[in-house]
Amino acid sequence: MRTRSEALEFALLGLLSQGALHGYELRKRLIAIYGPFRALSFSVLYPQLRRMLEAGIIEESLAEVPGRSRRSRIVYALTEKGEKRFAELTGSSGPDTWDDESFEVRFAFFGPTPKNNRLAILEGRLRRLSEKAAILRNELEKSPAGIDKYLSEWRRHSLESSEREIAWLEEMINTERKSA
Repeated sequence: MRTRSEALEFALLGLLSQGALHGYELRKRLIAIYGPFRALSFSVLYPQLRRMLEAGIIEESLAEVPGRSRRSRIVYALTEKGEKRFAELTGSSGPDTWDDESFEVRFAFFGPTPKNNRLAILEGRLRRLSEKAAILRNELEKSPAGIDKYLSEWRRHSLESSEREIAWLEEMINTERKSA
């Protein structure tokens, strides 16, 4: 998932693999995955859905809205081609699956991901963060006198965050290896 568009496609396929949803519900669930501080507007979501419709990996239908409204909602669902695409994506692992942009989305759909791919993604993420932590540690140790105290504090905070995630990843890897 080299681009945000690919990560969004993966997340949408993952959500739709669980059942058909309308646009508002998709956005709500995506925000739960990405977090409330990442903007995901309808102007990003609907063009992505349109591209997926044109590619034939999802389909749309109209559903009645319960209650007083007489409006219909467009509901999106995976096609057979979309199911294959999602299986193909969950079956892949590589540097783009453990980078900062993609890891959280991949992890959100670890259930349908084959065990060997889950392990490869976790181990790749661990290597990536270990490298980052080593760089941060080196920068902190070699910080010149008089360096901006806020820059130094940000580096320390980033190192602590990386070390917490490294410990968590090691625990997840051990759990994956032990599971049958």
